[in-house]
Amino acid sequence: MRKKVTVVGAGQVGSTTAMRIAEKELADVVLIDIIDGVPLGKALDIYEAGSIEQHDCKVFGCTDQYDDARDSDIVIITAGVARKPGMSRDDLLATNMGIMRSVAKEVARVAPDSIVIVVSNPLDAMCHVAYEVTGFSKNRVMGMAGVLDSARFAAFIAMELDVSVENIQTFVLGGHGDTMVPLPRFSTVAGIPIPELLPPERIEALVDRTRKAGAEIVELLKTGSAYYAPSSAAVEMAEAILKDKKKILPCSVYLQGEYGISDLFVGVPAKLGGHGVEKIIEVKLTEEEMAALHNSALSVKKLVDDMKRLQG
Repeated sequence: MRKKVTVVGAGQVGSTTAMRIAEKELADVVLIDIIDGVPLGKALDIYEAGSIEQHDCKVFGCTDQYDDARDSDIVIITAGVARKPGMSRDDLLATNMGIMRSVAKEVARVAPDSIVIVVSNPLDAMCHVAYEVTGFSKNRVMGMAGVLDSARFAAFIAMELDVSVENIQTFVLGGHGDTMVPLPRFSTVAGIPIPELLPPERIEALVDRTRKAGAEIVELLKTGSAYYAPSSAAVEMAEAILKDKKKILPCSVYLQGEYGISDLFVGVPAKLGGHGVEKIIEVKLTEEEMAALHNSALSVKKLVDDMKRLQG
C-alpha cells in the first residue's frame, strides 16, 4: 500500500510541497485548507499534471475536513498567516498559535500514529504547540528550518566560489531567525572547509546573507514569501522518513540536555528514519559557537514564554 502524507495549508508552500511529494512518487497526498475550493482545485491541478510528469500518486483536496487525513504516515503543517501591516508580533504569535492548536488537535484525532513536520512560523515556537497539543513523543514532532537555512548557505557559497552546489555540505544550527548559527568550519566544498577557500570577511558576508535570506526574498517579491526552497526542505525530511533513509539533517527537535539546552525545540543535526527523529547528533562546538547556539535558544525560549503569557 502506498504511503499517505497530509499537507495542512494550501498556500504557496503547502501546494508546492504537495506537488513535489506527488512528482517524487513518495506518497498519496491530502491537501487541506480552510478556504473553500482552493485545496480541491490545487489538488486536481497537481493530479492532472501527473499525466505529463508520469506519476500515479493520488492527490486529494478537502476544505477544513480532516477525515480524509485519517491514518496519514506524515502530516506537514504549513498553515498560518504572515505578518500584516499594523499587526504586532504578539498578534501574529497569538493568531498562529491558535491555528496550530486547532490543526494539531485534528491531527492527533485522525492520525495518532503520524509523524509531524512543522513549517509554520515562528517555526520553533509552533513546534512546541504541536508537541504539546498532539501529545506525541518527541521523536514524532519536528520543525523544518535547518534544512532550508543550510540550503541557502550552500547556494550562496556556490555563487561565491562559482562551483557546483552538489559539492557543498553546509551546517546551520539554532532557531529559524536572525539568531541562527551557520558554522563555516563544518561547511565544506568537496570536503574542503570553506575557511580554506574564502577570506573571513567574505565568509561573514555569506553568513549574514544566510540569516537574512528569507527577508531578502520577501523584499524582492513585495507580497508573499519564499516557497520553492521551503517546500523542497520539507519534502527532503519527509522522504528521509518515508524511505527510512537514516539521513542526518539539521532540524528543529526537542532537546532535553543536548548541547546544554533543555525543554526547547532548537535546530541541531538529527538522524531521520522511519521512526522520525531517531538520534540527535551532538558535535563538539567551540566556546564561541556554543555561546551563539545558546543565544539562539534564548530567542526561542522568549517566544515560548510569550505564548504562555498570551494563554494567560
